[in-house]
Amino acid sequence: MTDSAPGFSVGRRLIDLAEAVRVDPELPRAELAALLARHGEHPGDLTEEALTEAGAAELRAAARRMGAVLAETDEGRTAEALNALFAQYGTRPRLTRHDGHPWHLHVDRGERAGWGEWFLASGALALSQLLTGYGRIAWGACAAEGCGRFFLGAGPGSARRYCSTACATRARVAAHRRRKRAEASGQVGA
Repeated sequence: MTDSAPGFSVGRRLIDLAEAVRVDPELPRAELAALLARHGEHPGDLTEEALTEAGAAELRAAARRMGAVLAETDEGRTAEALNALFAQYGTRPRLTRHDGHPWHLHVDRGERAGWGEWFLASGALALSQLLTGYGRIAWGACAAEGCGRFFLGAGPGSARRYCSTACATRARVAAHRRRKRAEASGQVGA
């Protein structure tokens, strides 16, 4: 992650914002601001004057675009998508320390960047660090039927496919029941 202070994780912010917009594509500006505040963004940057309705619309569009990257399962296509985000929204990396956070990298265009550009550049950096750090995609969209929830799977072991053990268990039980029904229907016809 680009930020290592407790309670300030760019990857977690990315997942939470993308998930909130996936669930509610028109998530109100105030709810976006509250979500960003929970992730350590400075309250002065989240006022109605700083995060306007137009800025909120940019942020929602950026979250939807990042949702497509989060749902991609092919590493090559993921790397291409992240490189495209860097090419379009990124700039030379710079170290910064602000709002009580420790030193961390920024790759956005600073004050010239809108909310969407900021989110896409910082999200691309976070996902790129995860991809290179783990050598695999360490996030995803839940594979359980009817779920699709975004998650970070940056723990040890193989890549995750589900957002929770509940979804993994539900999918495993459903697959087991399908196999049993298929076996039973094959035996009935014999």
